[in-house]
Parts: sequence; structure tokens; C-alpha cells
Amino acid sequence: MGDQIAKAEEFEKKAEKKLNSWGIFGSKYEDAADLFDKAANSFKLAKSWDRAGSTYIKLANCHVKLESKHEAAQAYVDAAHCYKKTSVNESITCLEQAVHMFCDIGRLNMAARYFKEIAELYESEQNIEKAIEFFEKAADFFQNEEVTTSANQCKQKVAQFAAQLEQYPKSIEIYEEIARQSLNNNLLKYGVKGHLLNAGLCQLCRGDVVAITNALERYQDLDPTFSGTREYKFLADIAASIDEEDVAKFTDVVKEFDSMTPLDSWKTTLLLRVKEKLKAKELEEDDLT
Repeated sequence: MGDQIAKAEEFEKKAEKKLNSWGIFGSKYEDAADLFDKAANSFKLAKSWDRAGSTYIKLANCHVKLESKHEAAQAYVDAAHCYKKTSVNESITCLEQAVHMFCDIGRLNMAARYFKEIAELYESEQNIEKAIEFFEKAADFFQNEEVTTSANQCKQKVAQFAAQLEQYPKSIEIYEEIARQSLNNNLLKYGVKGHLLNAGLCQLCRGDVVAITNALERYQDLDPTFSGTREYKFLADIAASIDEEDVAKFTDVVKEFDSMTPLDSWKTTLLLRVKEKLKAKELEEDDLT
């Protein structure tokens, strides 16, 4: 470890010396870039992540001077991946720099990829609003580049988080749109019932039985096979239990579905919200009688 740090510091010192020397404009930055690259690698081998990150930023600056934006952007990505170990904020700052540069040179696919990575970093920090913002940007860029699967993955993240924040109409719109798109694609067709189930759960959270009944009719029109699925029956039975204000029936319906198709934590959270509303209604009725 100590050897690698000494080596890295030596490369870094030589690079700084190059930058401060006279010499043909381009060549001193090329020589310094080569030395900063070696220094950053040695810092990485020593697991000195902050110093590796800051050295990659120096490398990026050399590439900017050489007007090599692609290389500069890649150096910012390398810096971000080092900082990821120590500081999420520094990592995000570097990735944002990289994205700007990839946009400048028309590498929109790369920009989309790193927008998604920024979103995931915000997600890891539980900053849901920021995660939504960057998953939306990534989805737009992937969509423009016609990378549909990646665009849909990002949109699903937006829908998932929007529902967590009780922004149900936004989630419903996204899940329904993805279901519509997926119907015409043989590879994605199998996922339609899952998207419609998610949209239906968001409809249930809004607490409007008429809306969920109308939605189920719309979903049948969209995909005639949906009414024969376990997902459709589940939504219809839950809607009925809400209509009848029957908490016991609701619990049984959820338990039965979960025993066949285990519910993930997102679905469980939404169903608990529905159940709380249903319980509150039941208590209200009891108070009135």
C-alpha cells in the first residue's frame, strides 16, 4: 500500500512539474495527462479513493486543455467511481460534469447511462425527489436513443417512487403507458399483467372504487387476456372488499394472492395504505351506529 502511494505521489509530482514547465502547448498537457493517469491508478491500487478521485479530475482538466472531451468525460467518470467509495456528493458532481461533456459531443447514450447512475446514487441516499428527477432525465435520453428497455426500467423507477410519495396519477400514467407499449412487443408482452397490477394498486390507493372499476374495464379493453389472470381477479376482489367495507375479506384476498405470488415490499406498502383507509372507514361506520 505504502509503495503504491509513494509511486502515485511521484507520478503526480512529475505531472505537476510538466504543467508548470515551458514547452510546446499540446505536448506538456499530453505528458502530464499520461503521468496523472499513472498516479490515479497507483492511488486506486492503494485504495486511497479520495486522492485517486482528485487525480482523475486533474487528468480530466488536461484532456479539456487538449480539447479531448470524450477522454475528459471518461476521466470524470473514473473520478466519480473512486469518490463513490467515500463521498456520494463528490461522485454525483463528477458524473454531472461527465454528462455535460457527453451531451456536448452527442454521446447521448452515455449521458443517459450516467444520468441513471446519478439517480441510483440519490436512491441509495434515500433522496427520492432527486432520484425521480434523474431517472426521468435518463428515461428521456434512452427514449430518444430508442433504447426502450432501459427507458422503461427508468420510468418504472419513477412510477415506483412517485407512488411512495403518494403521487398516484403520475404512477398510473407511467404503468399504463408501459403496458400499452409492451403489448406490441413479443419480448415485453409477458410483463403487461404486472404493469397493469401496479397501475391498479395505485388506483386502489386513491380510494375511489368507481375509478378502479373503470380502470379494470379499460385494462380489459387494452389486453383482452388480462381478465383471465390472477392479477385481474386480485384487483377486482380487493375493489369488492373496499366497496363492502370489509377488512376481513380484504385481508383474506391479500393473503391468498401472496401465497401464490409473493408480494414485494412496494406492493405490501401500498396495500397497507389501502387497508388503513378501509379500517378508518369501518371505524367511522361503527361510530355512527
